[in-house]
Amino acid sequence: MSTPSGAAAVPRIPEAVHRRRWAILGVLMFSLLIVVLDNSILNVAVKTIASPAPVGVGATQSELEWSINSYTLVFAGLLFTAGLLGDRMGRKKVMLFGILVFGMGSALAAFSGSPGELIAYRAVMGFGAAFVMPATLAVLMYVFEREEQPKAIGIWAGSVGLGIAIGPIAGGLLLEHFWWGSIFLVNVPIVIIAVITMVVLVPDSKDPNPGRIDPVGVVLSVIGLVLLVYGIIRGGELADFLAPSSLLPLLGGLVVLAVFVLHEKRSDHPAIDISYFKKPAFSAAVAAIALVFFALMGVTFFSAFYLQSVRGYSALDAGLLILPLAVAQMIFAPRARLVVERFGARAVCTAGMLLVAVGLSAFALFDADTPLWVLEVVFFVQGAGMAHIMPPVTVSVMQALPREKAGSGSAVNNTFRQVGGALGVAVLGSLLSTRYRSGIEGHLEVLPSGAREAAGESIETTLGYAQKLGQAGKELVAPAHEAFLDAMHLTALVSAGVALIGVVVVLLFLPGGRPKRAPAAEPEPEIELGSERESAGPDHDTRSVSEN
Repeated sequence: MSTPSGAAAVPRIPEAVHRRRWAILGVLMFSLLIVVLDNSILNVAVKTIASPAPVGVGATQSELEWSINSYTLVFAGLLFTAGLLGDRMGRKKVMLFGILVFGMGSALAAFSGSPGELIAYRAVMGFGAAFVMPATLAVLMYVFEREEQPKAIGIWAGSVGLGIAIGPIAGGLLLEHFWWGSIFLVNVPIVIIAVITMVVLVPDSKDPNPGRIDPVGVVLSVIGLVLLVYGIIRGGELADFLAPSSLLPLLGGLVVLAVFVLHEKRSDHPAIDISYFKKPAFSAAVAAIALVFFALMGVTFFSAFYLQSVRGYSALDAGLLILPLAVAQMIFAPRARLVVERFGARAVCTAGMLLVAVGLSAFALFDADTPLWVLEVVFFVQGAGMAHIMPPVTVSVMQALPREKAGSGSAVNNTFRQVGGALGVAVLGSLLSTRYRSGIEGHLEVLPSGAREAAGESIETTLGYAQKLGQAGKELVAPAHEAFLDAMHLTALVSAGVALIGVVVVLLFLPGGRPKRAPAAEPEPEIELGSERESAGPDHDTRSVSEN
């Protein structure tokens, strides 16, 4: 189909959807914001939740980690399956289901009476979130034409920065005025707004020719990912990845995932086409996502303790101090496509990875008296680096797959992100804990022998015991700070090293050319809108878009 000279190009999606695509993007960002907001709020609340009742629930360091990890375990394990279900059943339906489950889990978590209940309800929230995140990106790929997708993905990625910005500040305000459960209860009105706007604005879409379902592949993917992530988390908890309770799930997960890959290669109706990983743009992009989140997640976890336990800031102050990281993402992520158009994805992602590595290595120089402006600059540099990594690699992943497979492509993107992040928290958290214990053990003689093991678990636990001792415990404060800073320095350097590995991966494998502009006129696919059918010409692919 050709476009007459001087006439506007006819969109390849229903005109009714095309006209409101930016409003739809706003709804998708709002839905994504719910997921990001919850985790960023939790980062500033860990100190409060660790406090004894009624201030918190008296969670130990291990229970704190599991309140984060139970969410991650379920979320990562179901992402791929949720993406496939979205492609098959309809992304809008799947997203509505996920948001409602997430809201229910949030309400239950708010009134948890023990660390165990909090961990369980966080798992429910992870279950719901797994159906939200891949669907938001898949819907985006459907309502925007290819030439507008990089811009839309940049704005979508910028909403992550918005969540990072709002979360800690909102969490700090809530903790100053309400009980700790308010950080979860605040999700409920947000969920209600998201559901209403989604029902009104967002079209449903799915793969019009999904083929037969691959139940063996789906089951293998869930079992493999859950075992792998559990082994990673357990190894971090024990600070020993060779312990049977860590090593066996790790190896089992890898074996099951290997069987999954073999099954998908031989299946005539695979859940995902493994040949996509032969594309350098696809494989390098998902590897870069995993590596950068490995490097960043561990640092995100310990920075809350650095700001609150060592520097003495409140939860609200700590949230405000992290603001430059989010602001940088919001500024640069929507504009990343312009830099990519000029310099190419490889150069932009390499520069972004280097900025992240520089920001992480700077933590190795921080002490209890580091000027605040230095801290703010480092956070801004990290945010700028992330803003020039996530949009280009997400575009590389999503545009490497056919549009009708957008749900599974988004799921792969987010699965690598979550597994990388879980590995980062486990490995870097284990390193931090082990180093801290070795530094503080020699100073715990002032405590009863039965309390020394627990007191060496984390800086917050040490300071809690010191406070109980009153005047005699004051001599523990300075050694605790010193031991934590030493552990943080080592962990930051390892994180920076992982980011540098990401630099090498991007340089070697990510395509370096600038993106080619789409021709002015392309064959337009056949589209189903409710019961109506629009045909754009004899040569077209097919996809289904229905509106409520």
